[in-house]
Amino acid sequence: MTGGNWTRISDEFVLISFSTLSSELQALLFLLFLTIYLVTLMGNVLIIMVTTPDSALQNPMCFFLRNLSFLEIGFNLVIIPKMLATLISQDTTISFLGCATQMYFFFFFFGAAECCLLTTRSYDLYVAICNPLHYPVIMGLRSCTQLAAASWFSGFPVATVQTSWIFSFPFCGPNKVNHFFCDSPPVIALVCADTSLFELEALTATVLFILFPFLLILRSYVRILSNIFKMPSAEGKHKAFSTCSSHLLVVSLFYSTAILTYFRPRSSTSPEYKKLLSLSYTVVTPMLNPIIYRLRNNEVKAALRRVIHRAMGLQKL
Repeated sequence: MTGGNWTRISDEFVLISFSTLSSELQALLFLLFLTIYLVTLMGNVLIIMVTTPDSALQNPMCFFLRNLSFLEIGFNLVIIPKMLATLISQDTTISFLGCATQMYFFFFFFGAAECCLLTTRSYDLYVAICNPLHYPVIMGLRSCTQLAAASWFSGFPVATVQTSWIFSFPFCGPNKVNHFFCDSPPVIALVCADTSLFELEALTATVLFILFPFLLILRSYVRILSNIFKMPSAEGKHKAFSTCSSHLLVVSLFYSTAILTYFRPRSSTSPEYKKLLSLSYTVVTPMLNPIIYRLRNNEVKAALRRVIHRAMGLQKL
């Protein structure tokens, strides 16, 4: 972005967030998002607390489920508290450091980690259904730990490079970020320099961490479904479908909004529509994930019942 009468931004941005709405509507949104935030935290903490000490749940499925729960908690902590603060206090400013921190941990770190963890979980399902005899060997503790570590740290180099690159550009006024958090596209729009090379690199990273994992998940499910349809018994088919359904639903929720957000042409996406899409994968989807996994997973439900029964037994003592 070059030319024009620009005033150099000093040391902070202003998040437009939902400031165009009336104060009454912002108060309602605050209560709604606070409720969703608390439900998300409690749901994910409950999954961690229920599955960690239970010896019956020390398997790859619950191992990756715990990793996803930790990730969802971090995902929300990066975005939601600041969004709630802008709604209740009307202070929509955010420092360069705060903006860089949000950007780094949100898309470049937690976003990449979630894509990789969902892909790893699809591979786990593929091995369990298509190669069950070798499953204990292929998906042993060491393999699961290595896959989880690779998922968590896969976005670290890109996060470091891209965040440093963005904040090395000169930012010029107005300093208003038309979003409720510091996502890279609205921040890049404030740069008064040529960003074409960065945007090409950012598109490559987006393809690498969103589209490529999505294609790997599709490939796994093509093989999984092909194997399920070959099963002779209806009971076996039903059990296999039930095993995959929770993960498939989570993948659908996450990737549908992520792809619509980051692969649509800029000219065809209004800022308000982008905010709506962003709300779905930053607020709504993290709340639904623990509900989906808890309600559709018999092992987790059984462990939850055991915890409740133990708690009730303690209360009677």
